[in-house]
Amino acid sequence: MVKIKKGDNVRVMRGKDSGKDSEVLKVIKMKNTYKVLVKGINIVKKSQKPNPQLGIAGGISEMEKPIDISNVMLVDKKTGKPTRVGINVDKVTGKRSRIAIKSGEII
Repeated sequence: MVKIKKGDNVRVMRGKDSGKDSEVLKVIKMKNTYKVLVKGINIVKKSQKPNPQLGIAGGISEMEKPIDISNVMLVDKKTGKPTRVGINVDKVTGKRSRIAIKSGEII
């Protein structure tokens, strides 16, 4: 089970953007791992040829590239600090919910 989902607020722990907080736009499943696309993080420049049929102007565009899921941590809403994520199973209904390890809050 993936513990980080689309829309979560995460902090980047490794790489050139370490220490920045942002929102997860997409979780991508690779062969053996997961990658996340984080808003405004790991920005790269890409050259694009113009394509009049699609309305794309040529030039250099900036875009976000995915980073490994192990390089981000969920930010706890209560404390504002990065935390690990745990799974809590309700004994009555059997529903699984994600909890922040540091504060015990349900995410």
